[in-house]
Parts: sequence; structure tokens; C-alpha cells
Amino acid sequence: MTTALESPARLTDPELHATGDPHGLWAWMRAHAPVHWQPAGSVPGFWSLTRYEDIRAVYRDAATFSSAHGVLLRGLELGDDPGGGLTLALTDAPRHKQLRSLIGDWFNTRAVRALEGYVRAATRGVLERALDLGSCDFAHDVAGRLSLSVICHILGVPERDHEALYEWTNEAFEAHTSLVAHPRLLEYFEELIFRRMEEPSDDLVGALVNGTVGGDLLTEEEVVLNCENLIGATENGRLALIGGMQAFLEHPQQWQRLREDRVLMSGAIEEILRWTSSATHSMRVATRPVEIRGESIAAGDRVVLWLPSANRDEDVFDDPYRFDIARSPNRHIALAAGEHFCIGSTLARAEMRVLFSELLDTVHRVEPDGPVRRLRSIAVNGPECLPVRLAAA
Repeated sequence: MTTALESPARLTDPELHATGDPHGLWAWMRAHAPVHWQPAGSVPGFWSLTRYEDIRAVYRDAATFSSAHGVLLRGLELGDDPGGGLTLALTDAPRHKQLRSLIGDWFNTRAVRALEGYVRAATRGVLERALDLGSCDFAHDVAGRLSLSVICHILGVPERDHEALYEWTNEAFEAHTSLVAHPRLLEYFEELIFRRMEEPSDDLVGALVNGTVGGDLLTEEEVVLNCENLIGATENGRLALIGGMQAFLEHPQQWQRLREDRVLMSGAIEEILRWTSSATHSMRVATRPVEIRGESIAAGDRVVLWLPSANRDEDVFDDPYRFDIARSPNRHIALAAGEHFCIGSTLARAEMRVLFSELLDTVHRVEPDGPVRRLRSIAVNGPECLPVRLAAA
């Protein structure tokens, strides 16, 4: 019998993730209730999965566990996600594969290599600005600006508009609302779409507007929602950058280790991804009756995958609560698995590699400069505010 503080029902309380200890609860659930039914409350009833192998198996069985009804828990009053069946994240086969083919060329290894010069220049720009400030919020002044600048460049948003989009997306993120619910952001992308219809260009919005899926052009709604989906996904990458910096501040010996041996960079990136697991949960809906660890899941049941729990699973990771940039093996699933493996994974790793390399090259000292405030959310997790003081090398 769990106490009130240990109750799995608390996982849907944003305050637990902001100020409490969700990892303690997930550890208890892995041991005592790895497949747990949560009756409806503020959100519909759902099954919680907390063990690595179960979560990985669900990811790899997209036929049984559908993404088309939404991949995040939503309040009962909101119903299913309006993007269901329309965006890359919220579609099943065969449409998911068709959309992925349309978008994928902008995020593959070749494209990211070609983009690396832009990423490096953008990184140097945000770091120069942060160094001039001396004391700054790493979340807002470094990671947020870098992530938004890179995705805007890929989409084809002119440089002069980046600052406005950064302001609008931050307002939406802070309000925990859909990006398309922000009137100015919606209006901006509608205008950009019309411009691409009249004057095709070699950018991702142009590809979405003028490319075909299943022989048909996407509707304006589909283009807007996929743009929202791609910008929204940068929040996870941004949080990995912020959480990575926080991890190094809390484990300075690991930062010094990386400074002395850059060969460890690839392993450091994977450990940051595992450690931060910035997507707190991902949801699927069962398409048929299925059994997991003796529990009967009915067709239509929601199944919630708690990713930070999977990436601390004692059966998979030795000493999982230790931050170790040389960890090997490191088979984390912070970027999902199977058909819905994160399309931006190569780009996310490149941004992390460039940012932390530039920090090591140009910044002599990074120090905490105030209290860290965590996000109040059940969808994503990490520092909302990370005050730091930077000194040039």
C-alpha cells in the first residue's frame, strides 16, 4: 500500500515534476506496479508503464499501439488531439511513413552535416551575447535561442523574424498551450505558407506546401500543424541542452573530464540524453486487446510510457542514478524507438556536440548564479530557468 505521496496518481500532478521526486515514485512503481491502471480523473483513465523493456516493446509495435489519437495526456474536457492523423507524430502507417519520407531529407545525416556551419555560427552568436551579459539564464539566453534559430533556418523563416518567433513560442511554451493557439504565430505561418505557394523555395515549409503524400498535396491545416509539431519538438532538444548544462554544473568532475578528453563527447551526449529524458511521457492507444505482465489491456485503452523511468531502470543500467559521460553500454530510449524514433535525433546530437564544444573552447568558467526553477509540466521536464555566470577563456 503506497502513501499519498507515493500514489501513482500523483504522476499527473505537474507540481510533482516541478518540486517533488517523480524518480522515487517511478522506482517504487518499477518494483511494485510496473503496469498500473490509473482511473480517470482530470485526464482519462490510462495504463502506466515504467520498465524499460515494456516501454521499448510498445514503441516497436506501432500496429498494436497507435499514435493517431494523440501522444500526450490531455484533460478530459479537451478530448483527442486535433492533430490526430494529420502530423508526423500523430499518424500511423502508412501515412506516417509517407510524411516521414517528405520531411526526413531535412534531418538526415547529410542534411545535418551541411547545416553544421550554420549551427556553429548560431552557437557562437548566442555565446558571445551571453558572455557580454556575464550573468544570464542559460535556458533562455543560450539553449532556447539556439534551438529556435536552427529550426527556423530549416523551415525557411528569414533571420529578421527569428526574434519575433522566439518571443511567441516562449509565450506558448510558458502558457503550456498549443503553438497554433498563439494568434500571431498562427498568422505568421499562414502567411509564410501562402508565400511558398506563390514562390516555391528550397526549405522545409516549401517541401510541406509543394510536396505530396499519397499523391495528394497537404491541406493548409496539415502544413500548419506539421510546422507546429516540428517547432514544438525543439522544446525537448532545448531541455536536453539545458539539463546537460545543469548536470555538468552539479557534476563538475565530469565537465573537467570532458575538457581533458574530447573523445568522450559522443558518450557525454548519450548520457545527457539518458539523464535528462526531457520528454516525460509518451502516450499510445491500444488497437486490440493485449496483455503486458499479466495485465489485460483492452482495445481503446490509453497506455502511457514514462521515459525518465525507463532510462533509470536498474535492470538495464548499472548504477542508473550516477551521471557518467563514459557510460557504456548506454541503450537509452530518450528519443523513442521503432517507427516513431525521433526524426530530429541527428540534429539534436549535432546541436549538443557543437554547443558543448564551443563552451569548452571559448568559456573558461561556467558557474551557477541563482536558484534553478523546474518546469511545472507532465509532458516535458527540466529547468525552466538556469541562471549561470560565464567568463571568457
